[in-house]
Amino acid sequence: MTALPPVVDEPTWREALAELRVREKAATRELDAIAAARRRLPAVKLPEYRLTAEDDSTVTLAEVFDGRSQLVTYHHMWSDGNRWQCPGCTGATASWTRPDLLSELDVRFVIVTNGPMDEVLAYKKRVGNQMTWFSSAGSTFGADVDAGPGEGFAYNVFLRDGDDVYRTWTTTGRGAEQFMLSFAIADVLPYGRQEEWQDVPEGWPQEETYKRWLSSKDVAAMYGDPDA
Repeated sequence: MTALPPVVDEPTWREALAELRVREKAATRELDAIAAARRRLPAVKLPEYRLTAEDDSTVTLAEVFDGRSQLVTYHHMWSDGNRWQCPGCTGATASWTRPDLLSELDVRFVIVTNGPMDEVLAYKKRVGNQMTWFSSAGSTFGADVDAGPGEGFAYNVFLRDGDDVYRTWTTTGRGAEQFMLSFAIADVLPYGRQEEWQDVPEGWPQEETYKRWLSSKDVAAMYGDPDA
């Protein structure tokens, strides 16, 4: 039998929704306040890191901005020689197919990984990824921004002034969920993410965390060339 919430008449439903809306609006105001505080964070000036671009050229971190003043990087977990990389990273980056929509905000959004570029390009094709990738192999850049070899993923934000680059913000773990459309949609669904840690009514479907996440092979089968 399908798990259902209490079924009521429309006026009762609208009353309950209005009560929830008060909390939702309070959360929105708090997020606005956090964003305002984030815009007032100090910054750290970085050295001139050099990364490898997809055409195998070497570029400075300032050049990665491609003329824009702001840069967001997603640092994709990587294990050299592995055919399939982190499924969470693979699934997350598969969802960003039009990052140039951010161009009017004077920002570029790219992927950085510690893997060698030849493996990176093969993997990009295999899983059908449409982002622009850079490799920090041979550089301390990944480690210096909290995403070194053997470490986890991270988001980082940078600001450029000429050839000078400043690190302004970073997050990882559940702080990364604000970038994920799939989580935002799941959290407004009656059953939510259907993971065992979530607070749900009795009888709601729940499974162990990550069980419903796509594997890297799943992403390749949907969007890429799994035989590449």
